[in-house]
Amino acid sequence: MDTDLKAHLKELEEAHIRPEVRKDPGKLGQILADDFWEIGSSGVIYTRKECLELGVVLTEMTLHDYKVQPLAPDVVLATYLIRDKTRNRNTLRSSIWKYVDGRWRLSFHQGTITK
Repeated sequence: MDTDLKAHLKELEEAHIRPEVRKDPGKLGQILADDFWEIGSSGVIYTRKECLELGVVLTEMTLHDYKVQPLAPDVVLATYLIRDKTRNRNTLRSSIWKYVDGRWRLSFHQGTITK
């Protein structure tokens, strides 16, 4: 895996968890692919439209142990751990990124609460 691509995707992933991006539908919309959907840590499924219109959880989070695995030339699986300081919990995360129209966009995301 190209270390520049891994660093770029990690930057996008970190932007995705920043409150200033998460509360701005324009900024968040630049990251989410048109076909985006998510399985939240609660088990609830969210669409791109729901995330942009209803908003997403705004908490103080840090990203750890970021790994990427190519699935196809223009598709990458990212996995990592989130430490949620606001809710005092950790979640394992997975994201599928697709290269669309000259940039990487988040197509799928899932969070699973750890013990």
